[in-house]
Amino acid sequence: MNKMISLVVTLVCVSVSTMALSQRNINADSIRVAFAIPELSYAVVQADSIPVMHAFGYHSVMSKDTASLNDRFHIGSNTKAMTAYLIAKYVEKGNLTWQTHFFDLYPEWKLSSNPAFYNITLLDLLSHRSFVQPFQGFEDPEIPAFTGSKQLRRSLFGKFVLTLPVAKKDSLSDFVYSNAGYTLAALMLEKATGKSWEELVIRVFNDEMHLNVQFSWPDNQTKKDTWGHYFDNGQLIPVPSNTDFLIDYTEPAGDINLPFKDYVKFIQLHLQGLNGMKNYLDASTYQLLLQGISGYSLGWFNIDENGRSLVYT
Repeated sequence: MNKMISLVVTLVCVSVSTMALSQRNINADSIRVAFAIPELSYAVVQADSIPVMHAFGYHSVMSKDTASLNDRFHIGSNTKAMTAYLIAKYVEKGNLTWQTHFFDLYPEWKLSSNPAFYNITLLDLLSHRSFVQPFQGFEDPEIPAFTGSKQLRRSLFGKFVLTLPVAKKDSLSDFVYSNAGYTLAALMLEKATGKSWEELVIRVFNDEMHLNVQFSWPDNQTKKDTWGHYFDNGQLIPVPSNTDFLIDYTEPAGDINLPFKDYVKFIQLHLQGLNGMKNYLDASTYQLLLQGISGYSLGWFNIDENGRSLVYT
């Protein structure tokens, strides 16, 4: 029996579902209003078309600038799917393999590292099965005050992570979700290509795929664009884009923004790949990225539920 495959993507103030929204007459703006969401954009994405795409609301609770489909959203941890995608391209090019060991590329770090990490591979890091510390902002080990360029500080952070104890696995899963693991995977890509993660993001997504990817939060100070918000005593508070969120070391895990329409294009490429089509990547690569490893593959969670295969990030 063929399984029905759905990609469900959740962003801050964004929901994309290839199934539910296409089958039900949902007034998305009423959902936005009911939950006091400043801005909400959604699309119904199919491999060969995008039949529905709308934007509702305003850029922030304090602004009446009307939302549009050109608005940029910070995609948070959905960045992991883009970093895995970027690395996949260079695996296809032959710069490295999924089974390349981290210390094959950084042998000079081995002596100072925890021996438990000696055999970790690129695949382990991207599927959260290296068991390095999570660095998700909850009870993280104290990070030394690294200095230098962004790339150098990311490298020093990676070297530090590998000296730490192995992370404890949750009894409900066979992996440990780790932002630091994606930093280490990005370091492998940098060593294999001689280019920084930032340079390769621009080359692949902007120059070659013709998307419009940027780093950090959308500029809401000099441009009218989407604001982030946080809750304080039950109230949404807008956050200026020049706020320092102190995630320099784990940007490959969660610090990209792009226009909603471009993110929809990115999702559509994955649906095409799952349907056996080659586009920017080979169809077999999409299968690995999304469903190659049960539970969490490379940038994507996946589950089987009632005969349907659900993939989400």
